[in-house]
Amino acid sequence: MKHHEGTFDGVKFVNLYYQNWHPQGQTRAILIIIHGLGGHSGLYANIINHLIPKNYAVYSFDLRGHGQSPGQRGYINSWDDFRQDLQAFVQLITNQQGEKPYFLLGHSLGGVIVLDYILHFPQIARELKGAIALAPSIGKVGIPGWKLLLGKFLSRIFPSFSLSTGMKADAASRDEKVVAAYIQDPLRHTRGTARLATEYLQTVAAIRERVSDIHTPLLIMHGGADTIAQLEGSLEFFHQVTFADKQWREYPETYHEIQSDINYPEVLKDMEDWLEQHLIN
Repeated sequence: MKHHEGTFDGVKFVNLYYQNWHPQGQTRAILIIIHGLGGHSGLYANIINHLIPKNYAVYSFDLRGHGQSPGQRGYINSWDDFRQDLQAFVQLITNQQGEKPYFLLGHSLGGVIVLDYILHFPQIARELKGAIALAPSIGKVGIPGWKLLLGKFLSRIFPSFSLSTGMKADAASRDEKVVAAYIQDPLRHTRGTARLATEYLQTVAAIRERVSDIHTPLLIMHGGADTIAQLEGSLEFFHQVTFADKQWREYPETYHEIQSDINYPEVLKDMEDWLEQHLIN
């Protein structure tokens, strides 16, 4: 496996950190991973270790305000910052890799970023082989309602106001080693800001209003015991998608970090099967 780290220019002159992993042999396809709130690009080792031997390359970057990228933790000025940063990253990858099959994968908040992206860039979306949403935060989330309401109130007058999201590390996975690693990870955070709260809620509402415009092959994978991004909202959204090429995978006892829970081999096998199916189509 070959690993590379670097930076690229996001919007508004923000220099964002990214990583990629490549197989020793010829790359068959590229998976682009967008992490969730408080996370970073280094949290997807299980996916990377599973797919690299299958001759996939994997790219991921730290969202602004996350990981090794600059910015106030958990703050954006507008959702368009996320959208345009992802567009710049996709452009970077296509400039480096040229004509290759591409897949997008978003976890939690990253799932919302991916869904929003394919709706705002339909030409690119048509060229994608598919999009994967892991435990997307597209419905009710495990953040107290009063914090979301406070964020909405403060967004106009104090947009950078920051609070802990209140999300507990032990809600991430049933694997105690994973939870311990998350607690000790200096790159993770649990902060959310007033502006992020309002931008997130508006974006989810907009995605739901435009759900019939999704024309990208879509796989949604969710844990039934997820208390951070509740399964019911994700399943409801899946049923609202009218595009025929969609698949749902549910894991009844699995927590939020679906790629790092104790049954992750089952999750990754299902993911690989879906990727392979759409790679040959």
